[in-house]
Amino acid sequence: MADGTDRVGIDPITFEVIRNALIAATDEMVLALRKSAYSTNIKTRSDFSTCFFDAQLRAVAQGFTQPVHLGSMVEQTPRAILDFGPENLGPGDVIITNDPYPSGVHLNDISLISPVFAEGELIGYVANIAHHVDVGGGAPASVGAFREVFQEGVIIPPVRIVEAGVIVEDVFRLLLAQIRSKHETGGDLRAQVAANNTGVRRIQALVERHGRETIVRTMDELLDYTERRARAELAALPHGVYEATGFIDTDGYTDEVVNLKARVELRPDGVTFDMDGCDPQRRAPVNSTYAQTFSACAYAVKCLIDPDTPVNDGFYRLITVDAPKGTVANCTWPAPVVGGWETQTRLVDVIFKALLPSLPDRLPAGTKAMMCHAGFGGVDPVTGEYYCFLETFGGGYGGRSRSDGPDAVQTHGQNTENAPIEETELNYPVQIDRLSLVEDSDGPGKYRGGLGLRKDFRFDRPTTFTVLADRTKAGPWGAMGGLAGKPSEYILIRDGVETILEPKSTVDLLAGDVISYRTCGGGGYGSPAERDPADVLRDVLEGKVSVQRARDVYRVALTADGRDIDQATTSELRRTA
Repeated sequence: MADGTDRVGIDPITFEVIRNALIAATDEMVLALRKSAYSTNIKTRSDFSTCFFDAQLRAVAQGFTQPVHLGSMVEQTPRAILDFGPENLGPGDVIITNDPYPSGVHLNDISLISPVFAEGELIGYVANIAHHVDVGGGAPASVGAFREVFQEGVIIPPVRIVEAGVIVEDVFRLLLAQIRSKHETGGDLRAQVAANNTGVRRIQALVERHGRETIVRTMDELLDYTERRARAELAALPHGVYEATGFIDTDGYTDEVVNLKARVELRPDGVTFDMDGCDPQRRAPVNSTYAQTFSACAYAVKCLIDPDTPVNDGFYRLITVDAPKGTVANCTWPAPVVGGWETQTRLVDVIFKALLPSLPDRLPAGTKAMMCHAGFGGVDPVTGEYYCFLETFGGGYGGRSRSDGPDAVQTHGQNTENAPIEETELNYPVQIDRLSLVEDSDGPGKYRGGLGLRKDFRFDRPTTFTVLADRTKAGPWGAMGGLAGKPSEYILIRDGVETILEPKSTVDLLAGDVISYRTCGGGGYGSPAERDPADVLRDVLEGKVSVQRARDVYRVALTADGRDIDQATTSELRRTA
């Protein structure tokens, strides 16, 4: 067989059965976690991922709902196990951690890791990571803009939270004591335990069916098989060195941009990313950890190869990331990290910007490229309990060489769903006044960028609200003659008066206040004067582009009733463009 499985004594059918069963085990962990979770952010928005590692701490299978966790789990989980001591883990144990230093991400993302014993021996570990709606700190939802990591929430080094199948109540109560949303967080943590238990059972059943030796040999071959496939994909890419720069608009404390730089070397035997040139880390919430930056690079590579290529150590071993310590791409203790995913996502955009000239048919113009967090909370006067809510918002995707960018979507590794209005209003003291696209937010182009999203929250009681986002100074960049998308706006509406908020800020709201998120549009691809007039007309009829914008930017004139193209005037406008 072409994949060479016969050379290790594993027949191709058995290889495929076990390969897919390992992935199915992590996918079943996903289902168990989502069905058991309490918070909207996990049970509905799917802000979590799962993974299985072998006894050598190599990633074997990932069941991701969130591609941003590509790479971050493979950095954090092995280090957490080594720090705790694998010899200290027995059947039924679970360790918990969210420590960003030296190998984690931001504090809201809490990982639970369980050893898997089969036939009396350790065969590997299952792990899941989930974003919790609150982990303490100085603002509800734990997404406030602070100066040190200690202000952002409870820091959990690798500690045992379940011993021999029983929750360690002292540790559990100690953690919940630091957290506002005790009911939701307690339920979500138990759901994470249940997900790991599901993974353990499925791996054990697989060993029972095929035998430990066969499973171990298959995992070894799976990693080598993946490496061979990934190398074959890399061999077909345009090899060379590519560079680009970008920036985060503001760090939350100063008005200075945070400069980013990526140098990408594509080779047939691997990809090297160099982040030298990124700004020094800030005492502000814009610092990406090494694990987050590695995840950005892994995601970018995954986008360039056959999507059917497995994701495991065989893939990761071909990726090298050089990110100088003490920079916003590899921050060091005690830098704040809550906005690290904002920077991580923008790094993907910079990487794609570097590669686009060599891969113009495969990569988009600039996209939303930010997580765009919103978090709020307060004490419910009816129940007396503290509630917290967290959501991230979609925005415009960049135009492509043959198609428009999608409207109001999550981008570059984000795969979270929108929080349904009905569920949000049912479970939290808030009303959603408006959910719509932002007209004229597209980056003009032959293929326009996607439109941004508008979502208005109205509060009937005093509430603390945090904006942790970006893209207010400049919208996503255009490509090949396309123009930039419209920047984002974050607005407080009080008594009918609109006040622009900083993109990283916490405000105390009064009853009746409205917070309006209006996210950016994606960049355009190609000259807007080359856009098919029929497509411009369709955008106008759908309320995405105004009649005036159609004329001024796309050089398409419409008839007086706005229902058809004025062919003569359009020809003249385009002739003189």
